[in-house]
Amino acid sequence: MATNHIEVILSRQLADCLTIPVFLTDPEGNLLFYNEPAEELLGKRYEETGQMPVSEWSTIFRPMDRSGNRIPPEDLPLVKTLMHRRPAHGTFWIEGLHGERNEISVTAYPLIGRPDRFLGAVALFWKTVEP
Repeated sequence: MATNHIEVILSRQLADCLTIPVFLTDPEGNLLFYNEPAEELLGKRYEETGQMPVSEWSTIFRPMDRSGNRIPPEDLPLVKTLMHRRPAHGTFWIEGLHGERNEISVTAYPLIGRPDRFLGAVALFWKTVEP
């Protein structure tokens, strides 16, 4: 199981110490963890949601373009990274579970362990427009 790999454990520890929102997924896209700054932006504590499959987290936070049109999961940077195993970046809007809308920029990168084991992906994101 990927969560036992030291790289995943250390990535989660690092995410827990950062002041920017972070998502951590396994190779199948299951959300393994998001940190406290992500909780504030998304409107729900990780302890309340727990692990989620990609089909859930890619839609629950309602990603949308500037016009309010839904963005399909395969167009999200983190999903692109999971599919292609290379970094991806994008800017879009989300509506958190508390109903608040924010424009965010997301940079996702693959988590590659030794020797060339694909262990999942990490996404760092931040608000691009202050309310």
